[in-house]
Amino acid sequence: MAPRTDSLLLSFLLVATVAVVALAEQSCVYTFKIKTGTRDDSGTDSVIGVSVADRYGRHMEIDDLEKWGGVMGRGHNYFENGDLDIFSGKAPCLPSPVCFLNLISDGSGNKPGWYVKYVEVTTTIPGDESKRQYFDIEQWLALDEPPHELSVERNNCPQMVSTFGVGCENRKCLSSIV
Repeated sequence: MAPRTDSLLLSFLLVATVAVVALAEQSCVYTFKIKTGTRDDSGTDSVIGVSVADRYGRHMEIDDLEKWGGVMGRGHNYFENGDLDIFSGKAPCLPSPVCFLNLISDGSGNKPGWYVKYVEVTTTIPGDESKRQYFDIEQWLALDEPPHELSVERNNCPQMVSTFGVGCENRKCLSSIV
């Protein structure tokens, strides 16, 4: 009886591994909706990037959201006071739903400070239902406004296996997208 149980368990593990690898190679559509606040000088001209991750620390990075997937039309001025900006593009699918966000400003431009209300990330897997994650931010990304940081992290994950740091060497890196 034990050899049959071992064989079934091994078969199950093989199928599960193949499914995870196939999902990682599949392209998903990621849509980011970012709401800029309405406080004085809330808008920014800085380059904005984002990192998202699943509960296991697998992640993807986008260095410049506007270049990667700005869909608001030619000449649109992104990240302005009170605006809801939308970005959408394809990237490798994460093995599980997005639950971690790191939003980053490079602090450049005429107006480097930026007040962010929220970020909503929708992941669409071909042939499957979309998954949506809402991240409440309500914070400045600015060196001259508290908390005097150019990035903000939000973790809605039920549990994570590792701490996030800068670069793939500190976390499991799935992809990096410019």
